[in-house]
Amino acid sequence: MDYIFENLLTVLILLPVAGAALTLAYHMVTKQEEQIKWVTLGFTLLNFLVSLVLFSKSAVVGASGFSFEQNVPWIRSINTNYHIGVDGLSFWLVILTTFIMPIAVLSSWNAVEKRKTAFYVFLLLLESAMIGVFVSLDLLVFYLFFEASLVPMFFLIGIWGGDNRIYAAVKFFVFTMFGSLLMLAAIIALYYIYADQTGLGGTFDLTVILTALKNGSLSFSKISQAGTLLFWAFAIAFMIKVPVFPLHTWLPDAHTEAPTAGSVILAAVLLKMGTYGLMRFNFTLFPDQSREFAMVFIILAIIGIIYGALVAMVQPDVKRLVAYSSVAHMGFVILGMFSFTELGMQGALYQMLNHGVTTGALFLLVGFIYERRHTRAITEFGGIANVMPIYATIFIITTMASIGLPFLNGFVGEFLIMVGMFQSQVLAVTATVNWNYVSAMLAGTGVIFAAVYMLWMAQRVFFGKVTNAKNKRLVDLSWREIGLMLPLLALMVYMGVFPKPFLKRSDEVIKSIQARIMQQAGGTIEKTELKPQSPAEGEK
Repeated sequence: MDYIFENLLTVLILLPVAGAALTLAYHMVTKQEEQIKWVTLGFTLLNFLVSLVLFSKSAVVGASGFSFEQNVPWIRSINTNYHIGVDGLSFWLVILTTFIMPIAVLSSWNAVEKRKTAFYVFLLLLESAMIGVFVSLDLLVFYLFFEASLVPMFFLIGIWGGDNRIYAAVKFFVFTMFGSLLMLAAIIALYYIYADQTGLGGTFDLTVILTALKNGSLSFSKISQAGTLLFWAFAIAFMIKVPVFPLHTWLPDAHTEAPTAGSVILAAVLLKMGTYGLMRFNFTLFPDQSREFAMVFIILAIIGIIYGALVAMVQPDVKRLVAYSSVAHMGFVILGMFSFTELGMQGALYQMLNHGVTTGALFLLVGFIYERRHTRAITEFGGIANVMPIYATIFIITTMASIGLPFLNGFVGEFLIMVGMFQSQVLAVTATVNWNYVSAMLAGTGVIFAAVYMLWMAQRVFFGKVTNAKNKRLVDLSWREIGLMLPLLALMVYMGVFPKPFLKRSDEVIKSIQARIMQQAGGTIEKTELKPQSPAEGEK
C-alpha cells in the first residue's frame, strides 16, 4: 500500500493502460467481445476508487507546492524527467476524469455494435492520456500526453461516429494538431532559451523554469518579442482545445458526430485541457503577456458567450444545440480566468467542473433518446414527458443546472465569474465608463440567452401533446440509465448548495497564480475573501 501511495499518480496513469492490454489479450485468446465491457468498467471503477486516495490528508506537499510528486530522470541526454504532481488546480480535474469514465463506459453499454474491443481499448487509453495531461510537470511529458489524447478520440469519432464522422474526425485532428505543433515549437525554443541564459543546459521542467524566472536568471525581455511569440504559441494550442471563438468550428461537428461516450468525455474533460493549460502554463510562464493581451481574451470570451448562445438558439438538432452551448459556457470560463481576480479565477475553475457535470449529463440524455428514436431533430419530438416522465424530469433538472438556476451548480460558477469581472481592474476605467462592468454585463446577456434556447428546446421536446405516433411507443429510462444519471444529479445539487469544499481545495493555488500575475505588474493583489456573510449566501 505504501508503494501505491508513493506512486499514486503513476498508478492512475498506468491502470487504464493495463486494462487496455488485458482487454486485447482477452479478445485474442477467447475471440469474444461480450465480456469486454465488464473488464473496461471494472478498470475504470478501480481507477476512480484509487483516485480517491488523493483526498488523503497525509499527502506531503513538496517545496514546489505539489503533492504525490514524482521526479525521476527519463531521457538524460536532453535532461527531461518523468515529473508529475498534483495541486489544487489539477486535483479536481483528475477526480473529474476518473469519475466520468465509468459513466462513459456504461453509456455505451448497448450502443456499440461493431469493433467493441477496439472501442473500449481506446476509451481506456484516452483516460490514461487525460490524467497524464493534468499531472505532468515536465513540458515535454505534458506535450506527449496532450498529443496522446488526440489519437483515441480521433478513432472514437472516425469509427463509431455518425454519418459525417470522417469529416468531423479529420477536422478535429487537423485543428488540434496545428495548435499542438505550435506548442511543441515553443517548448523547444524555451528549452534553448533557458540553456543560453542560465548556462546550466536546457530543461523541460516547469518548476525549474519558474524558479529561474522568479530569481531573474531567466528573462524573456532579453530577446525581442520572445515572450510574446512563446505566449501565443502556447495560447493558440489551448484556445483551439477550449475552444475559444473563432477557433471553435471543429467542436459542433465533433460533438454531433461522436458516439455518446465520446461526446461526454469531450465535453467533460478534453475541453478542460485548454483552460487548464492557459492557467498552468500561460499565466505562470508569461504573466506580462497574460496581462497585456487579457483584453483580447475578454473580448473573444464575450463574443463566444453571445455567439454560442444565439447559434444554439436556432439549431434544429438537440445535440448540436448542446454543442454550441459549450462554446458559450467555456466563454464564461475564459472571462473569469482573465479577470485576474480571486473570485473570477475560482469561478472559472469551478465552472470547468460544472460544465463537465451538466453538459456531460446533457449529452448522456441526448444519447438515451437517440438510441430509442435514431433521430435528434427537435421537430420529431413533442409531448415526450407524457410517455417518458422520468427522462423528462431528469432532463429538466439538468437543463436548469445548465442555465444557472440558484441552488444548482451552474449558478455558483457563473455568479463568481460575474462578480470577479465586476471587481476586475484589467480593462480601462474612464470618467464615464468602467469597461470591466460593461464586459460583465455583456456576458450576463449570455445567461439570459441560455435560458431562452434551453427552455425553448425543452418546451418543444417535452411538453404539449404527443404529435408523432412513433413517440407513443417510447420506453422510459432503464435502471442502468437512471443509475448513470443519479451521481451527476447529486453533484449538481451538492455543488450548488455547498461549494466550499471545492473552492477551498483550489484556493491556495489560485492565489499563487494571481500573485504571480499581479506582482509582475508591480501592483497590489486584490483580496477577495470567500467568507460567508450569512449561512444562506456565504457558501455561494
